[in-house]
Amino acid sequence: MPDTTLPVFLAPEVPAEGRALLDGEEARHAATVRRLRVGEQLVLSDGAGAMARCAVDAVEAGRAATVTLTVLERWQEEPPALRVHVAQALAKGDRGELAVELATEAGADAIVPWRAARSVARWDDGPRGEKALARWRATARSAAKQARRAHVPAVAEPAGTRELAQLAATMSATLVLESGVTSKLTELDLPDGGDLLLVVGPEGGITDDELAVLEEAGATTVRLGPTVLRTSTAAAVALGALGVLTGRWH
Repeated sequence: MPDTTLPVFLAPEVPAEGRALLDGEEARHAATVRRLRVGEQLVLSDGAGAMARCAVDAVEAGRAATVTLTVLERWQEEPPALRVHVAQALAKGDRGELAVELATEAGADAIVPWRAARSVARWDDGPRGEKALARWRATARSAAKQARRAHVPAVAEPAGTRELAQLAATMSATLVLESGVTSKLTELDLPDGGDLLLVVGPEGGITDDELAVLEEAGATTVRLGPTVLRTSTAAAVALGALGVLTGRWH
């Protein structure tokens, strides 16, 4: 098991033994922000389950920073039997990025930006949409490192409701979070494995038409509890509940 006190840095691959080299933005962060020194240790991760505890052998700071490492031990962390995909409606301001950050820390296995009908934010095709998607992906990477996660959740291209329904049809289960329904998450017979899609609506709520499309694809509409949660916090709260109600946290 990893030492959760050690900082985590991402690399394209994690060697089984011998030397490893950290470069680019990760090396600049290690050398300039964390100020790691020779003899200190860190965890190297490929974001796909491979992790290694490494000792720092040499540090070169500057724009072309590098950190030379020796692999001390390597291990592989498998994803949970039940993988949770979060379909997060686009939210105004920085609430979308906050939703991604919290969901990643809470264990989301994948994130799908959802172009919901009532989303205030609009990701148009082109440079602006690409920048917004890049921010979500950077947020997921940063949050995964902060949480010492072995897996960085993939952030997919934005999807419309019809595309979301197509995805829902391939899942073991799909749950749509809605505060105004009687069905409770705690009352459901949840799957032990496979893929579960968790749908979080925008600030203005999910429309009746959207609910109809998703329910036709097999989705179940549920509520978490007696209170109304913000779109930025709902996924994280639901992931915590799913961690307890399924084998994800066992």
